[in-house]
Amino acid sequence: MRAGVIVFPGSNCDRDVAVALGRSMGRPPVMIWHGTSALPDLDLIVLPGGFAYGDYLRPGAIAAHAPIMPAVVAAAHAGVRVLGICNGFQILTEAGLLPGALLRNAGLRFVCRDIHLRVENSYTPFTQLYEDDEVIRIPVAHHDGNYFADNATLAALEDNDQVAFRYCEPGGEVSAAANPNGSLANIAGIFNRDKTILGLMPHPERLADPALGSEDGSRLFDSLVATLS
Repeated sequence: MRAGVIVFPGSNCDRDVAVALGRSMGRPPVMIWHGTSALPDLDLIVLPGGFAYGDYLRPGAIAAHAPIMPAVVAAAHAGVRVLGICNGFQILTEAGLLPGALLRNAGLRFVCRDIHLRVENSYTPFTQLYEDDEVIRIPVAHHDGNYFADNATLAALEDNDQVAFRYCEPGGEVSAAANPNGSLANIAGIFNRDKTILGLMPHPERLADPALGSEDGSRLFDSLVATLS
């Protein structure tokens, strides 16, 4: 599998996701600077977490117009798998590759803690090593993770099985108390219609090694390797 991680000024999880992905792949991914305008031949593109361009205007807004993004959008439209984590999810919505938007957290505070997620669709290249309705523990670290979309978009996401993960209680119950940011329908991550693009606010790379206390996140990267290798 050939994978690349896009690095923006302000990315701060690019090395973390490169380590986690490299652990699953058996070799490191290619690190690609935002200022280039061409991509190598890749099977997977990762937009990592952080604060691209300092989150000026709004998170992801400037990064969506970086020199590398036309190549990312073209590759995504050609079927290359794309994974956006936290700030990467925000960039994907700003670039029009995923529907909806990420707004300020409902509590207007930065949230940084482990949360529980319920796997909503395990029949995708990103989630095949999970089980439907499985509960996993993954950290979040964001100020603008409040997923919003209009009613028609939300209905389409549900009808097309595009919801990847929901915030939940440890037992799997979806509740307002388990929602760290106010996201509609407790949505923590979504796919595009073809399930070739995934954006999620939690950070699977931060719990992808036994030394970190869990490997719940590693199965996302292992799923991609199993699909694309």
